[in-house]
Amino acid sequence: MADLIQPVKGTRDFYPEDWAFEMWFYEKVKEVSKLFGFEEYEGPTLETLALYAAKSGEELVKKQAFTLTDKSGKVLALRPEITPTLARMVAQKAGSLTFPVKWFTFGRRFRYEQPQKGRAREFFQWDCDIFGQENLEADAEVIAIAATLYQKLGLTPSEVKIKINDRRLLQEKILSLGIAEEKIIPVFRLIDKKGKVEEGVFLEMAEEIGLILDQRNSIIQILSEKNAYLKSPWLVRIFELLKKYGVADFAEYDPAIVRGLDYYTRTVFEGWDIKGQFRSIWGGGRYDNLTAEVGGKTRIPGVGFAMGDMVIAEILKANGKFPTLLVNPAKVLVTVFSQELLEKSIAVAQELRTEKINCDLYLNSEDKLAKQIKYADNKKIPYVLIIGPDEIKNKTFTLKSLKNGVQKSVFESELFKILRLN
Repeated sequence: MADLIQPVKGTRDFYPEDWAFEMWFYEKVKEVSKLFGFEEYEGPTLETLALYAAKSGEELVKKQAFTLTDKSGKVLALRPEITPTLARMVAQKAGSLTFPVKWFTFGRRFRYEQPQKGRAREFFQWDCDIFGQENLEADAEVIAIAATLYQKLGLTPSEVKIKINDRRLLQEKILSLGIAEEKIIPVFRLIDKKGKVEEGVFLEMAEEIGLILDQRNSIIQILSEKNAYLKSPWLVRIFELLKKYGVADFAEYDPAIVRGLDYYTRTVFEGWDIKGQFRSIWGGGRYDNLTAEVGGKTRIPGVGFAMGDMVIAEILKANGKFPTLLVNPAKVLVTVFSQELLEKSIAVAQELRTEKINCDLYLNSEDKLAKQIKYADNKKIPYVLIIGPDEIKNKTFTLKSLKNGVQKSVFESELFKILRLN
């Protein structure tokens, strides 16, 4: 094993039981997305680095992007996120699309960060976005979609929350402190780190970007004002609409939520677990200028979020909500009594498949029935079908349930009925 080539650090091997969760989670996000009328799309895994530069934020582009140079000398990146790709796709066909565009996707993303619990360098992510609406109703809907997924996963407001803020409200407060407008983005980046460092370190970082003592202390005060959203009619209305969606219990205002990506223009939101065991579960917000920034001829406002698979899996485990999933899809194992009866077993297996009953055909006729049954048991296949000389003579099958050990002789018509019902 010492010579076995190891996987690339931060990537993941998906054994069938692992992939079963990915597909289960994908089916949940697809169900919720389609409930709200969203259409599924996909984009390329490789993009030019220029697509992300100056749009996604310096940390993501310079520190987290996996980059390579193609044979023409162009610098490419494995997609760390898909929002700039989506903005490019919408801008490319803006004249022929029906707005508002409501699209979702689920696929691989790549970020060069330190692997840890709930984080890897390769992960799957659900993105849900609306383009063409510059109003708070769109913001409320995408937040409601995320909360609806919580409900579908069995998570409750006592376990998870959605923290919401208005960047414009926060910007007004920062400017009122005498902080120059060109420092807004650095201050936003600073605030984004508030929950990740000690207060002393936070104040030191604030001093490093040029904030004087009064400004540093005032920033701390602003971030503690839990009712400041009442001064934002925009946020007040969003919270009112979330009540109409029936998900208001999941939502709360948090003045420290700003999101680390530079393209957000107004509403921002993040999913957090109540116990605080993890970094943010997911995040999103409004980005009204992104299509223009990726070279589109028109400015098309957008709002959306991205939710990774790994942290959600950990949240479900921490709250006892992780699903028990059936890995093997076969309902029955068709055994092979002998080499002479192999073709009969194949014919029966094919007939089952024609009837849309998933089955596994045992492939070694030299193995005894006991070994074949043990194989089915280990694979958690619920039924075993035995086709021996006696069954051939009586034109029946022996069907054995591995759940209770009961076996009985059945005719072909009964076989299909039993397997469909169970």
